[in-house]
Amino acid sequence: MSWSRESLIEAARDAAKRAYAPYSDFHVGAALGFADGSVVTGANVENASYGLTLCAETVAVGKALSEDWRGRLEAVAVIGGKAGAVGSGDPVTPCGRCRQILNEVAALGDSDPTIWCVGADQTLELTLSELLPRAFGPGALE
Repeated sequence: MSWSRESLIEAARDAAKRAYAPYSDFHVGAALGFADGSVVTGANVENASYGLTLCAETVAVGKALSEDWRGRLEAVAVIGGKAGAVGSGDPVTPCGRCRQILNEVAALGDSDPTIWCVGADQTLELTLSELLPRAFGPGALE
């Protein structure tokens, strides 16, 4: 594995700088760490039609899947905040939709990734199953 907790958090922080958030000014970055050492990042992309906004985790998953990353998802780092102050507030956790989307990728590699939710004074370390207990996934369709 060529990434560490610190490097994944830094990748998420760097991704947040590229957010497109003209309406909320709330920038979020996410970094996905795979078992093969790959890191895929994403930033939130807002839309004037608010319901069409894409979260950073969703963008990262979309990039990963479209670039054919199907390996074991080991960890995710998420950080957010107002532009110029990313990571200075409370830890940001993935929303419910993103938890479900992350669950789909985790199921591909039969993993329960660690999720690091970064804030100014603490970084929450949770597993995806803690954030989304009893998740609906591909196995439920069999």
